[in-house]
Amino acid sequence: MSETVRLSHSAALLLKTLKEGYGYGFDIMNITGLPSGTVYPALRRMENDGLIDGTWENEQKAQKEDRPARRYYKVTAAGKVALVEAEKKYPLIAQFARPKAVKA
Repeated sequence: MSETVRLSHSAALLLKTLKEGYGYGFDIMNITGLPSGTVYPALRRMENDGLIDGTWENEQKAQKEDRPARRYYKVTAAGKVALVEAEKKYPLIAQFARPKAVKA
């Protein structure tokens, strides 16, 4: 991917969320507050653009936990470059960080 990818604010937020370690759609929706109609199409576009890679989890694991299989995503090298540019354009996204676990 030689050309610079221009991300929308929502797509940049999703990319940053993935970089922070949230790896599947429902988790991303919970963290960002974005609806599924925004999250899943954006994930597919970013995967098609080479910004993220997606893999399905083991079907037996999902069945054992009595839920549908999850598709886990990770940011590619091209995605990291696009995120740096997006953070310049959308400064608040650069401040997003994975929440710290609460100690009991």
